[in-house]
Amino acid sequence: MANAPVQRMSQLMAKTLRDDPADAEVLSHKLLVRAGYVRRTAAGIWTWLPLGKKVLANVERIVREEMDAIGAQEVLLPALLPREPYDATGRWDEYGAELFRLQDRKGGDYLLGPTHEEIFTLMVKDQASSYKDLPVILYQIQSKFRDEARPRAGILRGREFLMKDSYSFDLEDEGLAQSYALHRQAYQKVFERLGLDYRICAATAGAMGGSKSEEFLAPAEAGEDTFADCPNCDFAANTEAIAYELKPVDATGVPAAEDIPTPDTPTIETLAASLGVPASATLKNLLVKVDGEIVAVGVPGDREVDMGKVEAHFAPAAVELVTEADFIARPDLVRGYVGPQGLDKVTYLADPRVAPGTAWITGANRADTHTKNVVAGRDFEVDAYVDVVVVQEGDPCPKCGTGLRLDRAIEIGHIFQLGRKYADALKLDVLGQNGKPIRVTMGSYGIGVSRAVAALAEQTADDKGLCWPAEVAPADVHVVAAGKALQTEVALDVSEKLSAAGVRVLVDDRAGVSPGVKFTDSELMGVPRILVAGRRAGEGIVELKDRRTGEREELTIDEAVTRLTA
Repeated sequence: MANAPVQRMSQLMAKTLRDDPADAEVLSHKLLVRAGYVRRTAAGIWTWLPLGKKVLANVERIVREEMDAIGAQEVLLPALLPREPYDATGRWDEYGAELFRLQDRKGGDYLLGPTHEEIFTLMVKDQASSYKDLPVILYQIQSKFRDEARPRAGILRGREFLMKDSYSFDLEDEGLAQSYALHRQAYQKVFERLGLDYRICAATAGAMGGSKSEEFLAPAEAGEDTFADCPNCDFAANTEAIAYELKPVDATGVPAAEDIPTPDTPTIETLAASLGVPASATLKNLLVKVDGEIVAVGVPGDREVDMGKVEAHFAPAAVELVTEADFIARPDLVRGYVGPQGLDKVTYLADPRVAPGTAWITGANRADTHTKNVVAGRDFEVDAYVDVVVVQEGDPCPKCGTGLRLDRAIEIGHIFQLGRKYADALKLDVLGQNGKPIRVTMGSYGIGVSRAVAALAEQTADDKGLCWPAEVAPADVHVVAAGKALQTEVALDVSEKLSAAGVRVLVDDRAGVSPGVKFTDSELMGVPRILVAGRRAGEGIVELKDRRTGEREELTIDEAVTRLTA
């Protein structure tokens, strides 16, 4: 085992803090700053200090080893990219405000890469000409850039972040499915080695495009994703990817639609209370603008519209809520009293729960008036059915019908079967065995390397501080000299012995720092094992502590070295 140089805290470029940063909202943000792992440079932009860089490098190493194990080849593409390939795929505009756009001194348009499908596609187009050159999997670990509207939660949602992105190139769909399966297995190994609790969930493809897509989510209170899983079967999905089957019902016997006076009932709550009916009997109609054109979105009155699902349906078009000015320009649209029947020049999108044959109480398109017995398919037509409601705890599992559980999570990985979207746009072909061109099919696979550090901090920290799994920790053992000269001498001596045996050592040899502060810092920094040269150091006795369990044991120095090098 190679010698690992001892890292002395007296020389370490890192300062611990007693108090949480004023702008910190989540646990990982607080602890990574307080423990001296990262420092804020600007909104959404972070500097990795020596200890943080070691943890980040360990995550990189694990990811790299598992990617290499499936035969992937590592490359490094530029972060500064030309506009033209992104124009060809439409993503120069699709990415909208999240894309960092800039010009060089000659006026040429460039971007900072948010992801690299286009550039990988062009690289393979340049390097591969025959079916003999494929299949191939290529990957890189590199900084990505997205102009987040509200960078938050420390390194969880930054404007610059480290990501592993890989891409598979195959001749046929069966090959793509195999490359996808290889990545899925590799990701499971990565996250298991990292010590992360994770779920594999069905997901939407979003701006990436393609068909099959799955997310790897780490359950955590700080997560911005919500996922649902079933306690009865293996179903799990990001809530934005859950869709229910359209089930028409028989409307025979439903009376004709009838207007009813409902003064001062512009909201579902006031309407339901006034009529003495449940909110689920009413039809809520949300008006949005899609590239400037008004669209109505209909959902049961007891449900909320998931704008993420609406935006995903209309992507890459821009979706926004209507304004007071829009109502003034369209006097036929009465705020609080909009109904789908008789709408003119308005596209009507509905949730599958508003199925053909279902009857509703909804707006009459006149102030202080609603209409009852309004039947979908009889009194109004739906232009498109899309599951657009916010999923609720207890909603039926799409697979078995059992009530779903909801939880918050951090997205740590995402895999896509892209198919030929990018190959079509950039004309990626190779010659087949018969001499005819074959259009290549692709997959795209990402792991948030820097985000995984934050996810680990969120999942493993306790009330004393960080608590790293052994394989990602910045050191194997944190040696603490309680304070006196003899104790420091013993601490440095045992540190050198451990280092010579290949153990990664962080030693707190700081002079003038109280034992209490040193012990507090050792728990805050989260190295898995803490070795204390304390009051019995003169007798050759040290104390070994397990950071995770808190178990302590007194050992001779030789016993401690043997234990830590076993």
